[in-house]
Amino acid sequence: MTDLVLFGPPGAGKGTQAKFLVDKLGIPQISTGDLMRAERKSGSELGKRFDSFMTQGKLVPDDMVIELLEKRLEQPDAQKGAIFDGFPRTVAQADALSATLGRRGRKIDHVIAIEIPEDLVVDRISGRRSCEQCGHVYHVRYNPPPPSGRCERCGSDRIVQRDDDREEKVRRRNVEYLENTLPLLAHFEKLGLVKKIAGVGSVEDVTRQIDAALS
Repeated sequence: MTDLVLFGPPGAGKGTQAKFLVDKLGIPQISTGDLMRAERKSGSELGKRFDSFMTQGKLVPDDMVIELLEKRLEQPDAQKGAIFDGFPRTVAQADALSATLGRRGRKIDHVIAIEIPEDLVVDRISGRRSCEQCGHVYHVRYNPPPPSGRCERCGSDRIVQRDDDREEKVRRRNVEYLENTLPLLAHFEKLGLVKKIAGVGSVEDVTRQIDAALS
């Protein structure tokens, strides 16, 4: 049983490293961002509430995120642990997550904090291009879309820059992260849960650091 939090600003590479951890630990990645985007796409009432915040680059209120997270933790694949990506973002959310896990006889076991500078955050996120059809993600410099303009996974020609990924919104979210989320790290450090990882190297370098930290 392992419950692990991946901590760091948007663009730190949490989603990429989560894939390594899924294979290593045999538990699912729970990305609140992905869950919220799926809810928005579904057109549900909750999804519409998410949309009103996310289109402005604002953080979604805690109670809405927790409501969505509770639903995800009830699914069978999350019964033996989970990798939390993008949540919690505040001390209040951390307390809510601890309470939610506690009701299941679980707790936060590790916090992996990936640290990178703001300019790299902006470069990584503003360069993203996403397929509207299947969700596959490219990057204009690191992994550009095919010259044909069609997604290599599904063949769609709807490869776009998501509104949330535009530079001005990325910088706004980073300011909110520094002001509202970074202080959460001190909370986890007091509990002795934090392992800090330098996120500026290659994907493989970061993976090796995480593997060493967990070992």
